[in-house]
Amino acid sequence: MSTTLDLPAAATPLASPPPGRGRRQGRRDPGVIILGTLVVAILALLVAFPVARLIGAAFSPDGLATLGRIATDPVNHRIIGNTMLLGVIVGAVGTVIGFLFAYAQVRVKFRGKRALHLLAMTPIVAPPFAVATAVITLFGRNGAISFGLFGVQGNVYGLPGLVMVLALSFFPVAYMNFKGMLESLDPSLDEAAAGLGAGKLRIFFSVTLPLLVPGFAGSFLLLFVEAIADLANPLVLGGDYTVLASRAYLAVTGEFNTSAGAAYSLTILLPALLVFLVQRYWVSRKSVATVTGKPAGRSEEISAASIRVPVLTIVGALSILILTIYATVLIGGFLQVPGVNNTFTLEHFRYVLTGLGSQAMSDTALMALVAAPVAGVLGMLIAWLVVRKLRRFAAVLDFIGMMGLAVPGTVLGIGYALAYISPTNVFGIQLLPALAGGTAALGGAIAIVMVYVARSLPSGQRAGIAALNQIDPAIEEASTSLGAASATTFRTVTLPLIQSALITGLTFAFARSMTTLSPIVFLTTPEIKVMTSQILAEVDAGRFGNAFAYCTVLIMIVLILITVINLLVRKVIFRGRTHRR
Repeated sequence: MSTTLDLPAAATPLASPPPGRGRRQGRRDPGVIILGTLVVAILALLVAFPVARLIGAAFSPDGLATLGRIATDPVNHRIIGNTMLLGVIVGAVGTVIGFLFAYAQVRVKFRGKRALHLLAMTPIVAPPFAVATAVITLFGRNGAISFGLFGVQGNVYGLPGLVMVLALSFFPVAYMNFKGMLESLDPSLDEAAAGLGAGKLRIFFSVTLPLLVPGFAGSFLLLFVEAIADLANPLVLGGDYTVLASRAYLAVTGEFNTSAGAAYSLTILLPALLVFLVQRYWVSRKSVATVTGKPAGRSEEISAASIRVPVLTIVGALSILILTIYATVLIGGFLQVPGVNNTFTLEHFRYVLTGLGSQAMSDTALMALVAAPVAGVLGMLIAWLVVRKLRRFAAVLDFIGMMGLAVPGTVLGIGYALAYISPTNVFGIQLLPALAGGTAALGGAIAIVMVYVARSLPSGQRAGIAALNQIDPAIEEASTSLGAASATTFRTVTLPLIQSALITGLTFAFARSMTTLSPIVFLTTPEIKVMTSQILAEVDAGRFGNAFAYCTVLIMIVLILITVINLLVRKVIFRGRTHRR
């Protein structure tokens, strides 16, 4: 059963092509064939080959023994249940938070929208375990709020703490998806419903929410996989609540059993694949195209108390919590021992800005700047091929693109080490160091950049797919009928229409690269310093002040460079559109 929308005359889309016509033309287009082959080859190098090496390790004798214990051991059953429960709760909570922030930003009338947007974007630019450290400082057993204000020894370890930290860390992905979709919805649909006598609540539930189904499904999928694959937060806040990612990490680092770690990682792939298939089947049965290429104007901001009051109350409370957490991160770097000895000091920043800290900043920023545009553009290309040009292999390509996120970061890093750096790889040589002229440091840097791309492109891919599902294919068909090749149509027509999704991909790719940790643990060399590794070392040593100072510097670097990336992307796209006019 499909959901159809009767658009008013002013917003009637261009005549749609016969079903499947665009995809059949895409298969005959040499440009699409070349582009598709190139994308598949890149994904094979980024994801398929390392994962194949992991699968080979998982089905080794040690790996098969571990898989047998996973199937029969009640302890492992509990670990699997913990992981799935955490993923579902974080996916649902993070998606709802992201939607509420985006809806308030785009549709609700109030002052301070720019401040709300900046606050909603803040969690994406800091390491998640920095948020966990701040939560411990505020709400832990000797927390500044729980114990200092209320005299209660709080317990933030386990499932509640993980849900809070992960949901607040990952919801900006859903926020950016929903924000782009809400801004592109045709306001004439709301006007038509209002003209028929529907109230604001009726319009919200019968018009707005059905149009955002791809955003809800895509955001839940991404946050679910993020939660079950996250490693840093379970190590800091997990306590006795063990999940598959931390169990795989302990198998590798504590038991020195790479095959067992690979076996645990395979257990995460099954639910990720199941969620993807459910999401794809559900969304594919709904038609939500609303972008028609005709001027639509802006939606009227809602001032009705029935919607405005509950939305702003929830968003305001969450904003205060986020602001408190990140104020702790920023202020904590200036305190001798945050929460214990609050004497002002600059020693933490001196430690960070000199020596190893300065090298870590330059190394991390350079590798992230290389990875971000590759991941952003690659995500858009995959989304375009999946939604517009491929038919038989669209689902396979979509899933392979998501594999970089589905595999736990630690095990993906081990897969890269086995595939490209270890002398025991399939080619019998250290592949990347060989390509880098025998330099192990440069080979490791190339591997880290590849991991950054593999881990961050799924966010742009999901955002691109959600955006393309809202764009009527007739717009691109009109360009093709005028003689434009598929590559030209993508560059001059499709890309400007999915500008918000592209910015989402670039922003998340850079921030994710700057803040990721677990995939690159086994790829660093003494010559390469990564900021997240330095932060985690400070947290493990209990030097929270140094960790907060590192986080403050990292946040400032990410915010500055994200602003530059956004301005450059908008300038290039708008300049291209101006030239075409």
